[in-house]
Amino acid sequence: MEGDNSYQEAAAQAKLRRFPLKLVKGVPLMEPIADGWDIVENFQAFPDDLIISTYPKAGTTWVQEIVDLIYNDGDAVKCQRAPTFVRIPFLEIISPPPLPSGVEMLGKMPRPRIIKTHLPFHLVPRSIWENKCKVIYVARNAKDNTVSYYHFDRMNKTQPDPGTWDQYITKFIKGEVAWGPWSDHVKGYWAEKNNHQILYLFYEDLKENPRQQTVKILDFLERVLPKDIIDKIVELTSFSSMKNNPMTNYTFFPKNLFDHSVSPFMRKGEVGDWQNHFSEQQRQLFDRAYARWMDGVDIPFRDLL
Repeated sequence: MEGDNSYQEAAAQAKLRRFPLKLVKGVPLMEPIADGWDIVENFQAFPDDLIISTYPKAGTTWVQEIVDLIYNDGDAVKCQRAPTFVRIPFLEIISPPPLPSGVEMLGKMPRPRIIKTHLPFHLVPRSIWENKCKVIYVARNAKDNTVSYYHFDRMNKTQPDPGTWDQYITKFIKGEVAWGPWSDHVKGYWAEKNNHQILYLFYEDLKENPRQQTVKILDFLERVLPKDIIDKIVELTSFSSMKNNPMTNYTFFPKNLFDHSVSPFMRKGEVGDWQNHFSEQQRQLFDRAYARWMDGVDIPFRDLL
């Protein structure tokens, strides 16, 4: 679907609501995705497809924009051709008609395609691995991820009501949120990163040295760009630039989908914002859960303290 008023009109017609979660192979997904799972599971990838995978609110849009600019040699005008979700469809998203599904949108796209997903490793369609597709995975500090996801669920009118912040922390720890437990997600891709073409990145590294991480992505994609174009990409994908870019900030979505008066889609993009939300009791509860999740795991996340 084109990135114009047609999407807003379709969204206005669709019967959208806060959909309940249903289990798909043990993972809670929004009801429309679960009910249409066969379409997602049988998705046919091409070898030149690039997959961008993250747990929700871990830097997905950021890396999508970096990659699209790389594919278009840093041409900002080309990357203004449509909103992010049109340029890089969300593989597993299924919404009520007349909104198109991610698979439907991908079926109409020219190759090479860039594809977004939040699916944990074991739910990724088999054709992606069979075709040896490249995958860029981004992981984010668990506490910051929890805070960002909470505010997103407040403004996203299709995901379950997050409840209070205290209630949400409990749900997050139990993995009772869309796309399941954070720990299973980050560990699943980490365990398989040497068995497939997976570039495993960290949100905190992207914040600390965006140019270095952009070059890492460029190398992974086996592409070469002049230094000035790389610098331009870094500038165009800064948080402030993307927050003010209507093609990346999701203000294009109508209010019955994303209510930006509750919380903006691009809220802060900071590292360590969790300290402004967690009480000491909540921190201790979360730290105990985190210690269980990561026992014996060598993923080099930054210190949570």
